[in-house]
Amino acid sequence: MMLNRRHIRVKVMQTIYAFRGSESDDLKKDEKFLLFSIENMYSLYLLMMSLLLEVQKRAVQDIENKQKKHLATSEDKNPNRKFVNNQVFQLIAQNEAFMEQIKDNSSINWELDNEYIDIIFKAITKSDVYNDYMQTRTSDFKEDKDVFIDIFKEVVAPNDKLYDYIEDKNLTWLDDLPTVNTTILKLLRKLKLTSSKGHFTPKLYKDTEDKQFAIDLFTKTILNTKGINEEIAQKTKNWDADRIASLDYVLLQMGICELQHFPSIPVKVTINEYLEIAKEYSTPKSSIFINGILDKLVKEYKKTDKLNKVGRGLM
Repeated sequence: MMLNRRHIRVKVMQTIYAFRGSESDDLKKDEKFLLFSIENMYSLYLLMMSLLLEVQKRAVQDIENKQKKHLATSEDKNPNRKFVNNQVFQLIAQNEAFMEQIKDNSSINWELDNEYIDIIFKAITKSDVYNDYMQTRTSDFKEDKDVFIDIFKEVVAPNDKLYDYIEDKNLTWLDDLPTVNTTILKLLRKLKLTSSKGHFTPKLYKDTEDKQFAIDLFTKTILNTKGINEEIAQKTKNWDADRIASLDYVLLQMGICELQHFPSIPVKVTINEYLEIAKEYSTPKSSIFINGILDKLVKEYKKTDKLNKVGRGLM
């Protein structure tokens, strides 16, 4: 499972923010955009994983080129194949379901972008983790896996040029990258020689409820905008509306929508989630502002019995 609820909330926030002030009144079209934006995250996962396989091909090519050299050294003639034979590469490449997904994904074309394969390959071969690994010519699965994880974590994931490339390919992918990289590391850590066929094809959503949550949070926030905005206006009388950051406004709309229309989500969870999102995506003071408004509303709803929450401990 790749997505958690916070990431779903971020995706809903981005979609509502993108459509704020637009003339669109086609909710189904906007909902489709939201789901596409979420599902497109899986393409980023495939792109990052396929990059690793391309690096291995580049390493094989490097060995072959050195062997063809006119003045090949003994090392060139008898190269250390430890990296290209790393068993993790083999397990990924042998995963038919995963390889099929890469083949079917039109956003992956490393032949056009092979300069980035070179950049990552060179960064790997210059790294201490690679050079320590290549001190010997034999390894077991544990060493192969540990080194593969370290290379991904220390060399591939933080590479600035790769980051720029991803930003150019798709702007929303930058927000998805930490989640995708975390997913890849989890899969690598759980990898066994006997891993199942579905190991490298994780589910995007935990379950159908999470997908429905994305749709419901988006549509209910949009459909109840007028009433929610009135609630915000009442609680921000001392604030100049233009001074409220646009993103804070969207987060408040979503938070109030959750308090009003999602009876099974605990109040604490809703407030904590939007505070964390505000800290990451908005201004330094945003979380204090949002906390103040939501806190006031919760107290008011409790007094007037408007807080519709079911189940124990949800208040």
